[in-house]
Parts: sequence; C-alpha cells; structure tokens
Amino acid sequence: MTIPFPSTLAARCRSKVQPMMALTSISLSILLTSVLMTPSALAQTQPMNTLTVTGQGMENVPTSLAQVTLGVEVQGKTAAEVQQEVARRSSAVVGLLRSRNVEQLQTTGINLNPNFSYANNRQQLVGYSGSNTVSFRVPTERAGPIMDEAVKAGASQINGVSFIAAPEVISTARSQALREATLDAQAQAKAVLDTLNLSPKQVVKIQVNSTNTPPPRPVMMMKADAASQASTPVVGGEQQVEASVTLEIQF
Repeated sequence: MTIPFPSTLAARCRSKVQPMMALTSISLSILLTSVLMTPSALAQTQPMNTLTVTGQGMENVPTSLAQVTLGVEVQGKTAAEVQQEVARRSSAVVGLLRSRNVEQLQTTGINLNPNFSYANNRQQLVGYSGSNTVSFRVPTERAGPIMDEAVKAGASQINGVSFIAAPEVISTARSQALREATLDAQAQAKAVLDTLNLSPKQVVKIQVNSTNTPPPRPVMMMKADAASQASTPVVGGEQQVEASVTLEIQF
C-alpha cells in the first residue's frame, strides 16, 4: 500500500476546493445582481414617455418715452463751406437739446458727399452735401415741442420717432408674459394627455425662450397749416412684450 506524500494530498484537496469556490463566487454574483436590480432600478433603465409643448404669453403696456432722431443737412459749392455750416447748425441744435435735459443724447451719423450732374454721358461735380444726425430720448409728451425747437435752431431733418415703455414697466410685463406662457404650455399638455386618457407625472425639462419687445409703429400727426405756431402732436401708443416657454413633461 502506497501512502500519499503530504504535498500530493494537499494538491488533491485544493483541486476539489477550487471548483467549489468558483461555483460559490458565481452564485454570489448572481445573487448580488438580482438584489441590485430592484424594480425601481429596472424602471429607470426603460425610456421615459414625454410630451414637449411650447406656450406663448403677451402683455401690452403703454409707452412713455420717445426715441427721436433728427439732424442737419446742408448743400453748398465747396466741402469746407458745407462742413462749416453743418458744424455751426449742429452745435446750435445740440446746445438746445442739452439745455432741455434730454437723455441718451448721441451722434448717430456724420456725412459729407460730393454731388454730381450727368449730361451728355459726362459726370460733372456741382457741389457737396453734408449732414449730422443725433438721437435722444425724452418723455413722449415733450417730444413734439422739443422737435419744433430743434427745427428753429437749425435742424432740417426729422428721421424718425420710436416709442418705448419705461424699463421697470417692461420688466414687470416680461414677468407676467412668462407666467402666461408657462400656464399656456401646461394647458396644452393637459388637453393632449386628457384626450389620450394619460396622466402627467412631472416636468423633466424647462426652457425659457427669448422674450421679445418690439416697439410700436410711430404715430405722428402734423398740422396742415405749416405756418401755425402749434406744437407737433406725437402719440406713442402701446408696446407688446412677448415670452415663450417650452416644457417637457413625463407621463
């Protein structure tokens, strides 16, 4: 009878134990995986059902400020003559506007260009034209009288008048328009889901789109009698403040 050497016996024991340990490790891994994959975890791996809607909101606010652009235009035979006259008359107009404490007074354009005539296929220099344009902001009720005074001081162009609401009024209107847009988006989602017999769960994404405040078209009423000393009436109208909100809702 041969007695196994101790080292050989130990090797045989290890050969039997190792497969058992491997089986135990596999069983333990399967058990841990089944424990970790709870119903909530399984639910999270499934794609969400969502509905995306965009709501609109709009507020009308009265304007109270007028943005006026006016200037001086001069024509003459030489560039130096025209430029000097433009500078003289522009200085008088700007001085008047500063004395009336207008806001945001700034130069918006300076031009000096040659004038040509065309005859018999020939181009001939006949003189120069120059201009200086400024813009400023005043309360709407002051815009008409100040424009009349500017014309008397030397202004020969009124390029345009636009109207805006005060900044604090626009800010309040923007907040209200955003609320309206959010409620509009929620109402749209409810109408769709109710029709399909579905229920909303939660809002998973909110996007506030850019708000828009387009100025109203200017309304100017001129007196038919040009010799009348009456002030030029200016009516500002209303300004619209628009907002848009997009919601992604899980159902």
